Amino acid sequence: MAGKGALPTFELEQTLYLQGYASVCGVDEVGRGPLAGPVVAAAVLLPFWQWQTVPTALAGVTDSKQLSAEQRRHFVAVIQLLALKIGIGTASPAEIDDLNIRRATLLAMERAVAPLHLSARACVLVDGRDLPPGLPCPAQAIVRGDQTSLSIAAASIIAKEHRDAHMTQLARTYPGYGWEHNSGYPTAAHRQALRTLGVTAQHRRSYSPVRAAMGTPINHEPSLFNT
Repeated sequence: MAGKGALPTFELEQTLYLQGYASVCGVDEVGRGPLAGPVVAAAVLLPFWQWQTVPTALAGVTDSKQLSAEQRRHFVAVIQLLALKIGIGTASPAEIDDLNIRRATLLAMERAVAPLHLSARACVLVDGRDLPPGLPCPAQAIVRGDQTSLSIAAASIIAKEHRDAHMTQLARTYPGYGWEHNSGYPTAAHRQALRTLGVTAQHRRSYSPVRAAMGTPINHEPSLFNT
């Protein structure tokens, strides 16, 4: 297990390649803690036989939350050039409320892997303790995987950039909550907006700060008032 703050390497991918796996896919998620918006997972398939090219190109990659926005944008461009395939999966606020955040996260991961059409000879590396059901091939759950595997770290960066962009778009429909800055996380300003503006269709009603604000009238999408 990698220590806190450790930089990921390509060693696990190399080991799996030597064990005979046809491909290795890294999977990570972003957005378990926010009060609003989806949980987003990404799956990244890097050319793991390029043992020198990939680590050199992704030197400095780590957990997406430890990178600046400018660093993430740089690495997103590099990952998009290097990756053989990239998949994105989401679970909506309604699905989070229905399933709970743990099961919704696994659903998002499963959806991220699906479009990669992995063979049974592939291996999926998943950040965390749990594996999503229904994967088409063997998988390993790795605690702090984004500090261990470059494939997982790359997936973390892709997932965060995708979710941040989505929350910025939602902020245009639901102004006042600051999602373009806080990405739906429970900042003081976001909590205050919940109390003054009310709960939106994008809020997770199973989360206690949202439940506490449920007495405030629901803030619907503006388009609903124009129908």
